[in-house]
Amino acid sequence: MTADLEARIRRLEDRVSISDTVIRYATSIDRADWERYATCFTETVHVDFSEAGMPPGDFAREDFLGFARAGLGGFTARQHLSPNHEIEFDEDDPDRAVCRSYMYAQHHLEGAEGGDFFLMRGSYTNHMRRTADGWRIEKLVQHLSWSEGNQDAPAQAAARYRAATV
Repeated sequence: MTADLEARIRRLEDRVSISDTVIRYATSIDRADWERYATCFTETVHVDFSEAGMPPGDFAREDFLGFARAGLGGFTARQHLSPNHEIEFDEDDPDRAVCRSYMYAQHHLEGAEGGDFFLMRGSYTNHMRRTADGWRIEKLVQHLSWSEGNQDAPAQAAARYRAATV
């Protein structure tokens, strides 16, 4: 095999691996599989959910995992869709890439005051880094286009989670 063909095959394999990581991010939340969710991130991850009201910051992976579990674990059900992956490789560093994807995140909270349904729509910018364990998200930026439904559902879900884990 020529070097060019090997490089093209590696690029295709990288695309699949990056896309798999971004999809695993979404499906792990839905399954509340927090161990699997943790495999999506580098040891330290920069998270910017400022458009949803959370200031950007750097988190140890386990701390971000705890944040996600506390914020999402109280919902009765969750469905996160992450389609339309656009992957751009860093031409100067073959171990870095950016994956832009759409975000469709619906949440169900049975018996919630104000309604059972909360939906967020937008996109993610996932800054990816190749590690010894594969491609991981090292910076996650959420772009919120709009939301609908019970805007208080996230706070109610977090309260339910806290009450259940005390």
